[in-house]
Amino acid sequence: MAKAKAPATELEVGGRTVRISNPDRVYFPGPGHTKLDLAQYYLAVGDGVVNALRERPCMLHRYPEGIEGEKVHQKRLPHGAPPWVETVRVHFPRYDRDADELCVTELAQVIWAVQMSTIEFHPWNSRRADVERPDEWRIDLDPGEACDFATVRRVAAVAHEVLDELGATGFPKTTGGDGLHVYVRITPEHGFSDVRRAALAFAREVERRTPGDATTTWWRKDRDPAKVFVDFNQNARDHTIACAYSVRGTPEATVSAPLTRRFTRP
Repeated sequence: MAKAKAPATELEVGGRTVRISNPDRVYFPGPGHTKLDLAQYYLAVGDGVVNALRERPCMLHRYPEGIEGEKVHQKRLPHGAPPWVETVRVHFPRYDRDADELCVTELAQVIWAVQMSTIEFHPWNSRRADVERPDEWRIDLDPGEACDFATVRRVAAVAHEVLDELGATGFPKTTGGDGLHVYVRITPEHGFSDVRRAALAFAREVERRTPGDATTTWWRKDRDPAKVFVDFNQNARDHTIACAYSVRGTPEATVSAPLTRRFTRP
């Protein structure tokens, strides 16, 4: 006999009521974390995740049957959203189409997205006020298959060194995988192509200073798997990475976590 579904749970979030259906559905079979566990996690880190997503177009990575099922990359807001869930319209020139993406302004919207089976939140590096001009430059330190974390730390220290010389402050976080992200606030005065070119110049300088550890080689098949790829293309238009505090769709339910200490050379 099939197990009976648990009744829906209602969560009070900032004066809103969010209904969580199938709260006992297991999303992460290894540790046994459920849909309700996921919602409660996002409630616990509410201020941080809302700050990371605030006013940004956001793509949702949905897992309706948990991480072992189909993964849905959702740009358009799922149907059935209550009127208090906000959106921002973005245009996709390649297809000449528009999409109304989630635009978080309060925690209840995050929890509603979890109700819609969202595990990962992937925001743009621009905000609703001017979608075409990023206010965030993203440095993605992506280790190859044979690269250890000590190498990632060395490259991060060099990135820190270059940022210091530029007079810029980087805010690092784990990726929820094996690498690191560093975010740099910028004035929203330039388009995506200009920010991407600047990110490429930065990446090549990091590579120049640590040629044994870092690479900007674009094609994965041509990269040294023992090096860290400084991925400048994360600054291209409509390229997104998981935000701070986002859970990742990994067997261990890892999280992209902000770091409070700056790296020093190991």
